[in-house]
Amino acid sequence: MLSIGELITKVQSLRLARTVAPLAARWPTVLSSRMIASESTAAVAAPAEQQKKVVKTSKAMKSYLERAKAHDEFMRIQNTEFKLGKRHLANMMGEDPETFSQDDIDRAIQYLFPSGLYDKRARPMMKPPEEVIPQRKAAEFDETGRPFHSMFYTSRPNYSKLLYDVVENINNLNGFEDRMMRKQLKPDESQKLEASGSEWIHKDALEKILLEDLTDIEYDNFVLAMERLLQHPYSYREQEFINRYRKPLLAKTDADQLPQPQFDADGRAFVTVYECLRKTARADVTVTVPGTGKITINGQNITYFEAIQSREQVLFPLVFADMVNKVDIVANVEGGGFAGQAGAIRWGIAMGLRSFVDADT
Repeated sequence: MLSIGELITKVQSLRLARTVAPLAARWPTVLSSRMIASESTAAVAAPAEQQKKVVKTSKAMKSYLERAKAHDEFMRIQNTEFKLGKRHLANMMGEDPETFSQDDIDRAIQYLFPSGLYDKRARPMMKPPEEVIPQRKAAEFDETGRPFHSMFYTSRPNYSKLLYDVVENINNLNGFEDRMMRKQLKPDESQKLEASGSEWIHKDALEKILLEDLTDIEYDNFVLAMERLLQHPYSYREQEFINRYRKPLLAKTDADQLPQPQFDADGRAFVTVYECLRKTARADVTVTVPGTGKITINGQNITYFEAIQSREQVLFPLVFADMVNKVDIVANVEGGGFAGQAGAIRWGIAMGLRSFVDADT
């Protein structure tokens, strides 16, 4: 016989078993439904998060892209016009357009548009657009507007970076010099850089390299910094960096070598200048010293030129050098018009007089 307490305990355990059994049977279904619900919620939330991560293009990048697109379109049109003009020019010269090179273009322009201008940059030319139109700087920031260059906010990052590199090279050379001094070693004088045959590039050339506009003060600061680097005892270690911003001076040896006078049967000195060019005119001019001021042009006197202006052209070098009635001139000229022939003779007289006057004249 069970006591009343034991009977109550058994009844409670039976009731608990009847309550837990259905829940245990249903538990996997509840778990699976909750997992499905959480997965579906995550799947729905994923596109929303992706939409939130879409990066908006900054106004600066939009403005740059618009300018770059307009520039590319402009360059495309210019290239098309250049190629079309190249074909027309080749047809005019009777050449094959497919093999018509830039050298052929330069010779054709010089033939069709002869010019006596001293500065070649002022003469007519036909070059590819990439050589004539200034280059544009690439985008200096990403789509969010964040600049690529660490010195972007200096307003001239390339110029600032150049000065930074100069100072860094000087510091490196100073450190190397300290190490050599501790070893009691002196710099080799034979390796010292020579600056006599070259000079620093001009301001406009530096601006083309940096793609930035510089003031005169900024260019002077660049020259001072580079001079300090050049004067360092161990500057030869940075020779490649220094030569990048130097250009050789034009050799004047050939230009300063004057033709030596020869002597005729009468013992008079004379100089003959050949191939005197002016437009399409060609002349050979002989200057004889001493003389009586006699001028012979193609067997005639100065009245060979009917125009007063052409006569003045021929006489100008003699008047300028104060050699009127002191020399004799014999000129043979052909080709071109009277103005071109007078210019060719004038050039020949001026070149011939150099051997008979001092350098100051």
